[in-house]
Amino acid sequence: MKVINKFSVAPMMDLTDRHCRFFHRKLSEKALLYTEMITSKAILYGNTRKLLKFNPAERPLALQVGGSDPAELGQVASIAEELGFDEINLNVGCPSSKVKSGSFGAILMRNPGLVSKCVEAMKCSAKNMKVSVKCRIGVDQQDPSVTLPAFISSVSNGGADYFIIHARKAILSGLNPKENRTIPPLDYSIVKSVKKKFPDLAICLNGGISSLDVASDLFSAGFDGVMLGRASYYYPEIILSRVDSQLFGIGKPKNMIEVISELIPYIDEELDFGTRLSQITKHLMRAFLGYKNAKEYRRYLSENAFKKGANSKVLLNALSIIDHN
Repeated sequence: MKVINKFSVAPMMDLTDRHCRFFHRKLSEKALLYTEMITSKAILYGNTRKLLKFNPAERPLALQVGGSDPAELGQVASIAEELGFDEINLNVGCPSSKVKSGSFGAILMRNPGLVSKCVEAMKCSAKNMKVSVKCRIGVDQQDPSVTLPAFISSVSNGGADYFIIHARKAILSGLNPKENRTIPPLDYSIVKSVKKKFPDLAICLNGGISSLDVASDLFSAGFDGVMLGRASYYYPEIILSRVDSQLFGIGKPKNMIEVISELIPYIDEELDFGTRLSQITKHLMRAFLGYKNAKEYRRYLSENAFKKGANSKVLLNALSIIDHN
């Protein structure tokens, strides 16, 4: 069985950009971080360097790609490996109508043979990089007890190193992406049955995992890894600052004030390159949930970080509002 990272932060559109990831890496040395999903066509025919730009400090880092053309995905995998990504992940779970119309994302669960060919092309092009697949337990009227094992069997034959399974169906007609994250019921049991059926395959569970205690219980239940999304993003101190100590047994929970302070050199460098302060601080808004004066901290950043010429002093001023005790 492939060795995988036991904890990862899910790829989230409009959230897990490179500034978010740099912040998250300051909180956890061990978590596997992901880019937002980027389509294969955007990478091949757009501004590749800009789309795939990252700071080496973000590693270990996975690129999530959306696409369904094996040749294109093979090229993308080669580019990703050359640029230094640690893993590449094929999105077979996104339920949005835009993604559906592009014939990738969750709709690909109806075509495991094509997904297998996509994975095979990626593996052939990037021999030293892990290739994973993120999927749902099924789509629409599929019976997951039948179609999910068949999907896993077919795609694993294509060479997938491991699977991240969001333990919900994707409803492709009638629910938007936000509703698809909450309305279809969670079914951890079907994912557990897949792990039992394929004991030599590494399976990472995603969906509805709200705490590190729950994550620990899932490891005990036999899952090889867990992926947390919005819980990690919206509760960074509760989740990410404690990942290394609680799940990996190293270090101690990070001090959020120290972590934010350590971002100042990064922010100064980014501002010199034309990044706006608000592009970075938007990811820091919930850093101090539960702290005295947290509301005032957020208000100060909201009112000042977007202003022309705003620099790292704005963040330092915001930090001074927080009660250090």
